[in-house]
Amino acid sequence: MMNTEELYSLYRKYPVISTDSRTAIPGSLFFAIKGDNFDGNHFAMKAVEKGVAFAIIDNPEFMTGDRCILVPDTLAALQKLAMFHRSLIKSTVIGITGSNGKTTSKELIGKVLSSTFQTVITRGNYNNHLGVPLTVLSIEENTSFAVVEMGANHVGEIAGLCQIAKPDFGVITNIGKAHLEGFGSFQGVIKAKSELYNFIKQNDGLIFINQDNQLLVSLSDGMKLSSYGSSESASCKGEIMRRDPFLEVKWSNGQQNGLAKSSLFGDYNFENIMAAICIGLHFGISPEKIDRAIASYTPENNRSQYIRTDRNTLILDAYNANPSSMKAALDNFSRINTPNKMAILGDMMELGSNSLEEHREIINFVQELTLQNAIFIGENFSKAGSGKWNMFFPGIFEAETWLQNHPVSNMTILLKGSRKMKLETLTRLF
Repeated sequence: MMNTEELYSLYRKYPVISTDSRTAIPGSLFFAIKGDNFDGNHFAMKAVEKGVAFAIIDNPEFMTGDRCILVPDTLAALQKLAMFHRSLIKSTVIGITGSNGKTTSKELIGKVLSSTFQTVITRGNYNNHLGVPLTVLSIEENTSFAVVEMGANHVGEIAGLCQIAKPDFGVITNIGKAHLEGFGSFQGVIKAKSELYNFIKQNDGLIFINQDNQLLVSLSDGMKLSSYGSSESASCKGEIMRRDPFLEVKWSNGQQNGLAKSSLFGDYNFENIMAAICIGLHFGISPEKIDRAIASYTPENNRSQYIRTDRNTLILDAYNANPSSMKAALDNFSRINTPNKMAILGDMMELGSNSLEEHREIINFVQELTLQNAIFIGENFSKAGSGKWNMFFPGIFEAETWLQNHPVSNMTILLKGSRKMKLETLTRLF
């Protein structure tokens, strides 16, 4: 059995980590991770055949040849390897979590910091027990900053991720009704997200905080902080100057000021933009570089994408959804200055026993808005909306069939739902 220090010596020679034999590259270290529906040990030899330097396994049955290394638990070995690496590197780590907006904030912060410094950010949504160690292990000696996104759906997970990434600074974007099934209640969400603040406080670090969010302000009592928002008391104060179709934010910290022109739709992205501005200023980046960095970010991957077709305008925000983000998106959508509006909403996942109530609340919320039409897709919405006036479809196929038979033109359409609903598949119909 190889210990962590021996494994780290190997990692220094082969500093690229693979966890998928299909994409493993020659000269990398392949970790045979177990998932819910697979066991990476079964693919270790395929990785070796593709040219990886060594395959790290935790099942002795697959120990074939001198290029397989046995450890007690491959995931634990990877996490310990990341912790050991973190203990040796001098890079500044910024941890970011939240119920909504953490990936957009992470991308914006990364853009701002990389305008001046060598910066690593979490790739995609690699924000869990596997993704965080992979991000930490991607930090190189010349890296000045690492922006590490941390996601969770159970109490204790963010605390564990903090032990791996050991953030020097922290950002909680917001705390809302997400993953209630795993957290048990909204109080459980608060407790879980607060684990980042707790780690930062225990290690005498500093947080960047949205001064407009009273819940976050109450949780930050006694902490070192730098604040942002629309409040006069914020260290960095911003104001939305334009919102149709994209946000433009005028900002000032009393000594420096700027105008950040973004490609982001929705007032709810104001706080994400302000977080990036506040962090950039804290680390001495010029206003001009900050504004250029924010302007250079183009949303993708079904997050706040603004798409014009030859017949309609689409606002595609279908990467994920929870009651908080759904209401924010709908509220913003209802206020944009366009005459013909349609909302296509998909089920929100992982709400547990609160699911029916939360879906019913969204339906009631939609009925109070000035929309020309609304379509609800999914079993949860269909159950919650029995007897309501809007259109309900049990699945994406039924909605697709209806839309094919009832073409939509000259509309602005919001598509919002959880990843599992795959609402982006409907965009070709518009």
